[in-house]
Amino acid sequence: MKDLAKETWSSGEAYERWVGRWSRAVAAEFLAWLRVPPGQAWGDVGCGTGVLTERILAACEPSSVDGIDRSDAFIAAAHDKIKDPRVRFEVGDALALPWPDRCYDVVVSGLVLNFVAQPEAMVREMKRVTRPGGRVAAYVWDYSGGMQMVRHFWDVAIELRPHDAELDQAERFPICRPDALQTLFAEAGLDAVAVRAVDVPMHFRDFDDYWQPFLGKQGAAPTYLAGLDAAAREGIREALRARLVAADDGSIAMLARAWTVQGSVGLLANSSYAATGIDRSGKAI
Repeated sequence: MKDLAKETWSSGEAYERWVGRWSRAVAAEFLAWLRVPPGQAWGDVGCGTGVLTERILAACEPSSVDGIDRSDAFIAAAHDKIKDPRVRFEVGDALALPWPDRCYDVVVSGLVLNFVAQPEAMVREMKRVTRPGGRVAAYVWDYSGGMQMVRHFWDVAIELRPHDAELDQAERFPICRPDALQTLFAEAGLDAVAVRAVDVPMHFRDFDDYWQPFLGKQGAAPTYLAGLDAAAREGIREALRARLVAADDGSIAMLARAWTVQGSVGLLANSSYAATGIDRSGKAI
């Protein structure tokens, strides 16, 4: 895989312009689908700048939310933005969570599964830290077509530079499909696995409002674009301008589709829920 495919995640502000603003709408639908009762302990894996944690606080009345992310910059942005005493953020690895076994009622992840080297290991870790009877859930963008903002970009980029086809996120991230997510969660040993599409509208004031986030060097497409020379970037820009259909006022409407998935952790044989759970500090409950 070419170096151009390696994402960078170093600016919370740039991430917000890139997809953070659209992720909020998906997060709201995702949490409504989960229907978690109040008073639960949550873990947010790959919490980024705190988009999903914000929605959990607003909609789910949690007892606590612990967020973890590999990016120091994102964790710093989350700390600056969210001051709720129920929340704790830390830098860490989604493939080796620094949390005790069975310490959360719900463990979630937004827009992260496809960016880890071993998604199956991440789901197993999420399951490990979830109490019996609890839930593990996640969502990812549909890069094959439903995330239109990104799909238009790669269609144009590959048309102009066909030798870069292997960098297309639809090719790189086959996990971002409903059948793959279903299999991933089932093979991790989760029960009652369900997958659902969430569609949210995207509205751009004009072409520049669409294009500017691609210059922020956050995520796969912007990182790829930053690695090209000025002529190649301009070629993609102008091809996209010609491709996208604007309304009379210059605005551009698109659709963003995400796939959501959830599964439950089975109850342990001969054990009660309370007897097998522990809190964040490792104390039995």
